[in-house]
Amino acid sequence: MTNYRNLTDKEIATLVVYGCTAENWSNVLVTKEFIPEFVANVHFSGNVKLGRFDKVFEMEGGFKKHSGIYNASIHNCTIGNDVFIDKIHNYIANYEIGDETYIENTNIIFVEGKSSFGNGIRVTVMNETGGREIPIFNHLSAPLAYILTFYRHRPEMITRLQNMIDEYTDSVSSTMGRIGNNVKIINCGRLKNVWVGDCASIQGTSSLKNGSVNSNISAPVKIGSGVKCKNFIASSGVKITDSTLIADCFIGQGCIMDKHYSAVNSVFFANCQGFHGEATAVFAGPYTVSHHKSSLLIAGMYSFLNAGSGSNQSNHMYKLGPIHQGVVERGSKTTSDSYILWPAKIGAFTLVMGRHTSHSDTTNLPFSYLIENATESILVPGINLRSVGTIRDAQKWPRRDSRTDLEKLDPINFNLLSPYTIHKMYKGIEVLENLQKISGETSEIYAYQNCKINNSALKKGLCLYRLGIYKFLGNSLISRIEKTKPTNFSDLQSKLVSENNKGLGEWIDLAGMIAPKNEVNALLDKIENNQITLKQILEECWLLHNNYYELEWIWAQEKLEKYWKKPINQVSKKEIIDFIELWRESVVSLDKMLYEDAKKEFNLASMTSFGLDGDDAQKQKDFENVRGSFEKNPFVQEVLGHIDRKTELGNSMIKFIEKLN
Repeated sequence: MTNYRNLTDKEIATLVVYGCTAENWSNVLVTKEFIPEFVANVHFSGNVKLGRFDKVFEMEGGFKKHSGIYNASIHNCTIGNDVFIDKIHNYIANYEIGDETYIENTNIIFVEGKSSFGNGIRVTVMNETGGREIPIFNHLSAPLAYILTFYRHRPEMITRLQNMIDEYTDSVSSTMGRIGNNVKIINCGRLKNVWVGDCASIQGTSSLKNGSVNSNISAPVKIGSGVKCKNFIASSGVKITDSTLIADCFIGQGCIMDKHYSAVNSVFFANCQGFHGEATAVFAGPYTVSHHKSSLLIAGMYSFLNAGSGSNQSNHMYKLGPIHQGVVERGSKTTSDSYILWPAKIGAFTLVMGRHTSHSDTTNLPFSYLIENATESILVPGINLRSVGTIRDAQKWPRRDSRTDLEKLDPINFNLLSPYTIHKMYKGIEVLENLQKISGETSEIYAYQNCKINNSALKKGLCLYRLGIYKFLGNSLISRIEKTKPTNFSDLQSKLVSENNKGLGEWIDLAGMIAPKNEVNALLDKIENNQITLKQILEECWLLHNNYYELEWIWAQEKLEKYWKKPINQVSKKEIIDFIELWRESVVSLDKMLYEDAKKEFNLASMTSFGLDGDDAQKQKDFENVRGSFEKNPFVQEVLGHIDRKTELGNSMIKFIEKLN
């Protein structure tokens, strides 16, 4: 606790000489080390506390400014040590300002009445007319927001959650705001009812109203020129710059909003990026990315999305207004000028090309292409499993995690293959086989969920889904054997048996966190029965996330038992070896498809526009000097290396099992 004292008569006289005034000098308290020489042309009102002013700030170009307060009106504020404040055109009122903070050339900073600083604001995602409101707060995570949005069939549970968040909102509400330590606020307009964490940089910002800037020393927040934010929470590590407009939004950790982006009534979770375009009533799970002009995300739920230029959706059909919604499951891409008319549901890792107005539901056919053909939607099941783009995306997401905060809000599972996606592949096989039974295996075209599937695409999809399933189950089996380190075959059989059944059944993707549906429902029961606190809910989500691989094995074990048609502790050595051989063949087959797909990026058609003034030889040379050769491409080398590594892993695992007594 800082000890404050009254000003001496001499200090008051010095302040008056330096152009300072006060409604009542007895209400101005200072620290023991206070020096009045660094306060000039300042008017004080209300209760004011001032720290010492020893620090010299070194500016860009080597110019230096001594800490102190100059040319400002200060009302009811506590100002820390070594703060610099200058050129406040109106006033600063009702704020605690931390140490070594720099505030210059700003119009007005104040708190009016009791503020929650953006906490508790209801954000109307998915449906602009309401019904799926998320009450945002400082510690909102993607899974919790997912539950609040999509579990409206459990109204008592939703009410409990909303009440918990309201209680939290009350606990952080205050008539006093805070600007933390080492903050920079320079050349800004109006800051009203804004809580600013440590090390934030707010420069050239036009207006901030009713929000929290949850910056800290590990993950500073940057808010730049021309930005206007209202009713918002900006999590740690966020960057909002270049005249971006934000209203009624939660911006998650590591997100970037830049280049005149506009977002209203939307939530964005970890590592989302929005440039140029617009978002309205959007639930943007982690890594939702929109970089281009004329791109509109509206009334949809997305995660790991890459939205092409001019991507659009519509959430009304000119009848009852904007009431329709859509879901684009994780890992999907929309190409340039693609369009989806809601309601629709797009399966995981799907590439959407062209216009689609038939309200398709492709959730049981993941890793597909959805292609426009005249007025029809053509579905190519499973084809994205052999796409280099899909694999490249899965590899880059962990590397592009820009969160530096020690406390991360969103549990994110980056796995391409998981019980969530593999379950959909099982469903996909069932769907495709049923289509064959109903329409006949010789049909040229199959109709499914307002889409058309060609016969050859259907057969190829069945093959790809089986390869994906074998790859996943083999990965899980080998990982289990490596982890448990059996000493003999009987020991291996016993260690393959799970200790419980918590991972069984359907799995769901809660905006980045993949978990068994039964375990999520158990958590919801605790909420509904008032058996858990808000903090414990967030902790249980992380516990589920951290136990993913244990739960994954429980799920995979059941699938393997169905494949072998016997309990896993009764499986023979030969059956395990045969399955590992099947896994090895599946992995190599998929990798070879990736290799062939990568080749397309280096064919003659790809060389068009290279070697402008030369012959074919110069075209080839120009292409290689710019793009590199196929054999030396890092991704190609990684695919070839992956084939070698997995082949060796399969061979060594087979030898290990063969040697077990």
